[in-house]
Amino acid sequence: MKTRPIAAIALRQFYLMRSSPTRTLPMVAWVVIDIILWGFISRYLNSITSTGVDFTSSLLGAVLFWDFFTRVMTGVTMAFFEDVWSRNFINLFASPLLISEYLSGLVLTGTATSMVGLIAMVAIATPLFGLHYAALGLLLIPFVMVLFLFGIALGVLASAMVLRLGPASEWLVWPIPAFLSPFVGVFYPLSTLPPWMQAVGHLLPPAYVFEAMRAVIAGRPYPAAALWAGVALAALYVLLASWLFTHIYRYAVRSGLLARYSAESVS
Repeated sequence: MKTRPIAAIALRQFYLMRSSPTRTLPMVAWVVIDIILWGFISRYLNSITSTGVDFTSSLLGAVLFWDFFTRVMTGVTMAFFEDVWSRNFINLFASPLLISEYLSGLVLTGTATSMVGLIAMVAIATPLFGLHYAALGLLLIPFVMVLFLFGIALGVLASAMVLRLGPASEWLVWPIPAFLSPFVGVFYPLSTLPPWMQAVGHLLPPAYVFEAMRAVIAGRPYPAAALWAGVALAALYVLLASWLFTHIYRYAVRSGLLARYSAESVS
């Protein structure tokens, strides 16, 4: 695997964004709206309750982490969709481009776009609402790592699904974060869920992040082994998603599906 093809995939996305404000604005606009909305909700809850719970840290912090995960996933899928919409697959894979290089380019693009969103969120949440992550200490590293890896895994998985089912299936991609959020306990402990939902939640790496975050904010100890299990689980999902994408790509090449790929349908 060479670095130049990977950089070329990422550079293509950079040129697309640089030439189109409609592509760059959503990277910042939606996360800014979320932070402002939930920031004022947190401030309001702090003003009307006397439970001692800091909603700015627990609620707004959860929103920031979840938005970061969502930005990572959509960063990967949007880079893939650009090739879908422009019908560019034949041009790409007629070149000596390895599928691992293509996936790495998508991941690099998703990393860059998610970091833009994360910087925008922190730049607003810190001065405007007093949200500070210093209390999390070194736990911030595995928190971000878990969300980043799982976002990459879901982005690759969603891209594989669209490659196999056709461009119309992209509408199945956008609800994925919303579908997962009840199971991972973004705003509440997993213990509030029925047993079967808790079982599903323990299979999803973000659940370990939000459980640990609430424990740290409340001053309770959290078993580090469980959090690192979330890291390992997220890394495993990245490998499985990459394997699935490669398998579907090879099927598309063998069956001629790739050549028939169009913006309307895949027969």
